[in-house]
Amino acid sequence: MGEHNGEETTIGDIDEVVVSTGFRPDTSFLNEIRINLDSAVESIDTLAPLIDPNIHSCGTVRPHGEQELRHPEKNFYIVGMKSYGRAPTFLLATSYEQVRSVVAYLTGDVEGAKEVQLELPETGVCSVNLASSCCDSGIPANETKDNSCCGSPVLARLNIKNNSCCE
Repeated sequence: MGEHNGEETTIGDIDEVVVSTGFRPDTSFLNEIRINLDSAVESIDTLAPLIDPNIHSCGTVRPHGEQELRHPEKNFYIVGMKSYGRAPTFLLATSYEQVRSVVAYLTGDVEGAKEVQLELPETGVCSVNLASSCCDSGIPANETKDNSCCGSPVLARLNIKNNSCCE
């Protein structure tokens, strides 16, 4: 039960809901190798300050690769969602860059591993700053194409119309 377009709505015939919240990676199978995990975020310690959700949203994490993912165990890397530990700032495009960079390094292309071949968005729904909202919508003005909330595709998805600043 919930609300859709201002009306109470019930969705039926659901057997199971699978969510990705409260994620904590299982690293118990890695007990026999040398890894360096940050105690708070549970990612490699060199990556942790780049992805800390208290500092970054998924649109502000800079692209990273082999060097940030390197563990003390020779040629061992954790890539993809597990590389972010408990941080919720992961984007799928990030894992493509991580894998490309690690494979380049492991095949001897050290310079290729250092290159960043990914441009992540600087804004997006995942980087909404609720402390600085536009037109009392909870969406920052920089979340829109024209730096205003008028005509924002984000607001359209949230069904927010005719805000006072847009008149």
